Amino acid sequence: AQAVPGALLPADAGDGAVPSPLLRQDEQLELLERLDFVVRNIVELRKEVEELRNSLQDLAVEIVGEVRIHLEETQRVTRRRKFPFPRDRSDSTGSSSIYFTASSGNANTDDGESEGGYTTANAESDYDRESEQESEDEVSCDTVRTMRRDSLDLVPEDESPLVLDSSLEEGLGQLLEQADRLHSGDEQDRREGFQLLLNNKLAYAGQREFLWRLARAHCDMWELTEDADERRSYASGGKEELELTLQKWDQSAECHQWFAILCGHLSEQESIPKRIQAGYVFKEHIDKAIALKPQDPQLYYLLGRWCYQVAHLGWLEKRTVSALFEAPPTATVQDALQNFLRVEELSPGFSKAGRVYIAKCYRDLGNASAAVLWMDLASELPGNTKEVTLSREQKWILPLCSA
Repeated sequence: AQAVPGALLPADAGDGAVPSPLLRQDEQLELLERLDFVVRNIVELRKEVEELRNSLQDLAVEIVGEVRIHLEETQRVTRRRKFPFPRDRSDSTGSSSIYFTASSGNANTDDGESEGGYTTANAESDYDRESEQESEDEVSCDTVRTMRRDSLDLVPEDESPLVLDSSLEEGLGQLLEQADRLHSGDEQDRREGFQLLLNNKLAYAGQREFLWRLARAHCDMWELTEDADERRSYASGGKEELELTLQKWDQSAECHQWFAILCGHLSEQESIPKRIQAGYVFKEHIDKAIALKPQDPQLYYLLGRWCYQVAHLGWLEKRTVSALFEAPPTATVQDALQNFLRVEELSPGFSKAGRVYIAKCYRDLGNASAAVLWMDLASELPGNTKEVTLSREQKWILPLCSA
């Protein structure tokens, strides 16, 4: 009686009255469960607030870096404007242009001689050196980009893709068949397939079917590698290959598909804003791939995975999306379910993981009997179904996944 507050005793009870609980035992248990639920939510909320604080700090660092770069560019432009009247330049020795002539080491000129045996026509100003250096840098960058594009395309820009002769065309067909077979094999086969495509890149780098398989091989190596830096290197290399490829073959469903997957790989270790941005890119290219190849079940499986992830975004991700993007991605569990069912419609038994996700969707929608049915159907499929031979997509992380 001493342990029970007076509020639990009737108002007209005497000093010797025995208190009776106001709540029944089942009501007390329910109250305790609710209190436990509130406590757990408070703990989770505290963790999410801490993650949000860390993300905002990272975002602030990025903004400061961008502002610093902008200020440096502005200062560089301001320095250039201090010389509004550029000097006239000509090829004569009396002009102020910078040129170099080979010297035998004993040439007698009024200007100084450099250590490498070269002389300048006139002493240049700091502004001249800076402008000349920036010009050379721009030319160098253009040259590198041109060489890289040429090394990939191996065809003039105004011509169609490289037309192979009969022997090379037959060799390409055999190479692609072998690459597909190795991609469907074990770890050693996939490593061999990656090296095989690299060895033949110079001969077939102008062929679309070769290039998207090379990007797919980069995905294989990303999966087989444990080191984070190496994984990022493989994903970045494959993505760069496809960036140039899509400039010429924007109507290739396979190029869009593997570009989306590689974007997902690259975003794995990024901050929440960058993962969300990668999610936009992922969805954009999967949509393009479906428009070009509407009967491919794997594309609908990938879109279903994306919709399911978006529908289950955590509180922190939703707040970040709302704060940083005007049009946040939207998708529901029902959207995900329709895509997974479309996979079964196009290719029954295509994906064991797809059937598991159908069961998850029905569970989330409250249809327990349908969820049990699809789990039973999933258990009937072996582990090495088509989804494994195509992309091992059950192992890689989608851009919008929070973990």
